Amino acid sequence: MSTNYKENNLKNILHGFFLAVAMSVADPSTILPLIVHHFSESVVLVGVFASLLRGGAIAVQLFAAFYAQSYKKVMPYLKRVFLARFLSWLAIGLAILIIGDKNPTLTLIVFGIGLFIFSFSAGFGSIYFSEIIAKIFDKKERGKSMANRQFFAAIGAIISGGIAGWVLSAFEPPKSYAYLFIISSFLLGIGLYAFSTIKEPVKENVRVKEESFIKFLKNAFVFLKQDKALQIQILTILFSYSFLFAFPFVILKANQTIHLTGWLIGGFVTIQMFGALLGNLVWKKLAPKYKLIIISAFVSMISAFVIALFAKNAIMYALVFFLIGFAMDGFKIAGMNLLFEIAPEDKRPIYVALQNNLTSIGLFFAIPGGFILKAFGYNVLYIFTIIMLMIGLFFATRLKAE
Repeated sequence: MSTNYKENNLKNILHGFFLAVAMSVADPSTILPLIVHHFSESVVLVGVFASLLRGGAIAVQLFAAFYAQSYKKVMPYLKRVFLARFLSWLAIGLAILIIGDKNPTLTLIVFGIGLFIFSFSAGFGSIYFSEIIAKIFDKKERGKSMANRQFFAAIGAIISGGIAGWVLSAFEPPKSYAYLFIISSFLLGIGLYAFSTIKEPVKENVRVKEESFIKFLKNAFVFLKQDKALQIQILTILFSYSFLFAFPFVILKANQTIHLTGWLIGGFVTIQMFGALLGNLVWKKLAPKYKLIIISAFVSMISAFVIALFAKNAIMYALVFFLIGFAMDGFKIAGMNLLFEIAPEDKRPIYVALQNNLTSIGLFFAIPGGFILKAFGYNVLYIFTIIMLMIGLFFATRLKAE
């Protein structure tokens, strides 16, 4: 273990814990669809907002890597990202509280802008975050610390699920939604501050920045063309996002099938996080066997949507959310660490940006998912999702890693 492992691990955990507490109030599978549905009847719009939350980063990661490749330290830039994320999350809550039902269209516009800024800023943040994690932990430590982070993130989300259940039951929409965002923004701030106090080592092996962004892009795609392992890695991670075709709509199907109360909605969030918590105990044991982790995650996610096809009661839906939670963090841990195994140190920001940028297409899968649902119904959407995940599982078996 490195000298500062315990301190850095704790700060990584605190960041993950409070980020999970905040993000759970806009969970794309439960609360977010219900918030959008409150202001609009469009299922397509639900898919758009779920994609905004996850996909705003797509446009900027290669641009961020263009500059980051020559930085000896990235923490000063990460702090600016943290400020943008805190302010945008707080602004969403204030907009829902102040505008709310008085002007549903304006509320949705401000909500969408806030989600985009929150996600867009993460495009820079993910490059800087990955660089810091790669610097402060070795191969084995990374897997353990990220599993620890996501274990406590799951606990944070479980706590958040309980709070969400109480708030949704105690206050009428849309005030309940506003209170969730406002409270969680300040909790988010605690986690952002904790991570920002990490003492980042100076990186000596840096690349000389190209004279133009266009030349950088050309070089980046030369790396992609020449590295077969990177190609398979990117295809695997892209298809791991296939669950997003159907994920935001599972709660809407549940709402048609069973009577959803505020407590049951919060309960599903909590059960999903229990799945993540148990999953992270498993992933921590398996680290650094990251190929086995991602294969296991694919199998769990496929199982979840097979059950969703036949779900007719709260227990079956609880199992669906449990398995989704179990699998999601496996994808996260494996995706980052598999990439670090094949990325040369000086090209690491470029490899991270290539993977994140190209696989970010998957973050928008909820939009075509909404159209598939509208045209063909839930069964076709679920079967399509299962097929796409099985393609991802095939690529995962071809990864050149442990």
